[in-house]
Amino acid sequence: MRIATSPSGIVIAQAPSKQRRGLGKPTASLLVYGLPTVMILLPLVSFLASSFLEQDNGRLTGDLTFANYAAFFTSSSYLYVFYGTLKLAFIVALISLVFGYILSYLIWRLEGSARYLLLLLSALPLVMNYVVKIYAMRSILGFNGFLNSTLLTLGVIDMPSRLFIFNQTAVMLTMAVIYLPFGILPIFLALERIPPSLIAAAADLGAKPGQIFLTVVLPLSLPGSIAAALFVMVIALGDYLTPQMVGGSEGFTFGRAVWSQFGMAFNWPFGAALAVMLLLAVVALIALASLISRTARIK
Repeated sequence: MRIATSPSGIVIAQAPSKQRRGLGKPTASLLVYGLPTVMILLPLVSFLASSFLEQDNGRLTGDLTFANYAAFFTSSSYLYVFYGTLKLAFIVALISLVFGYILSYLIWRLEGSARYLLLLLSALPLVMNYVVKIYAMRSILGFNGFLNSTLLTLGVIDMPSRLFIFNQTAVMLTMAVIYLPFGILPIFLALERIPPSLIAAAADLGAKPGQIFLTVVLPLSLPGSIAAALFVMVIALGDYLTPQMVGGSEGFTFGRAVWSQFGMAFNWPFGAALAVMLLLAVVALIALASLISRTARIK
């Protein structure tokens, strides 16, 4: 708005012209659409381009090749680790979905400030340092950790067990605990969007609590549940720090394989090819989850 003074001394406020108001739109559009393109799509395109480059004796030759992808598909060890990581991420997502839904439902059933207080407490681990949480899990699952000490005290085992540390079980348990808040929040938001009038109407029609849950609450919260499981599974697929710190040699995952190509083997084209394969798996999971969600809405 522009302030002007008339010859008589009266202050007049004049609205800016449409031409001036429209000058900032191209710049705003460039910032809104240009920054995500540069910050997200450009690195992905560079990774895709790097995966087709040939490397000979540690040097890039500049020639294009499919050898990096052929090496992945013809290597039984990489395929085994890839499918094993998919299985591990699926189990972690399933655990987070089950326990996340139970906790979200119990929090949602509360009334007043207690509901949001418990929701805040469940999300509080998200602000903690990731490495600190891993070390906390190591202190629980370790050979002389809290879990083994409890089992010894209860007489369940006669000596400390290594079942819970430096293996796939340790990786699975650690990921499930650390990623549980990522499963709670989307499910709670889905439950929070359910209109109370639908539940009241079902009760007025004579539906029992179990019937209300199966016919009203569960279907309406299904999209949030799918989003929670997908979110946890995608994060678990790319995690390499947790398997390295609690998995040991038996907890080798595909994320560690990608990291090793960039950090130790210095074979960036092959590492980029492995990263692209992981990205394709994530895109396929998102497409599958979207299809399931649309099918559930149609029904």
